Amino acid sequence: MQPTIVTVLLLICSNVFMTFAWYAHLKHLNERAWYMAALVSWGIALFEYLLQVPANRIGYGEMTLPQLKIVQEVITLAVFAPFAILYMGQPLKLDFLWAGCCLLGAVYFIFRA
Repeated sequence: MQPTIVTVLLLICSNVFMTFAWYAHLKHLNERAWYMAALVSWGIALFEYLLQVPANRIGYGEMTLPQLKIVQEVITLAVFAPFAILYMGQPLKLDFLWAGCCLLGAVYFIFRA
């Protein structure tokens, strides 16, 4: 499999863990002490790092550092929007579309020759 595809797939999986680590405690551990939420989040984040570090190492050989960062940001929004809407019950807003358009602009500028 191509390194760029492996990088993107690992970053997608990594972002799923990251999003749950950062935000799921707001839904499920809201009544618990903050340090309990932090411990649970750190446990989830471990799996995020086990995917994210190899993804960045593989991707860095194929992309520049700024390109790798922009790909990460696009994936982050692509994972976060469905999470916010479907899992956290947030309303669908046009702001997701506008943010995505801004990121597409960033992709264009960072990858152009």
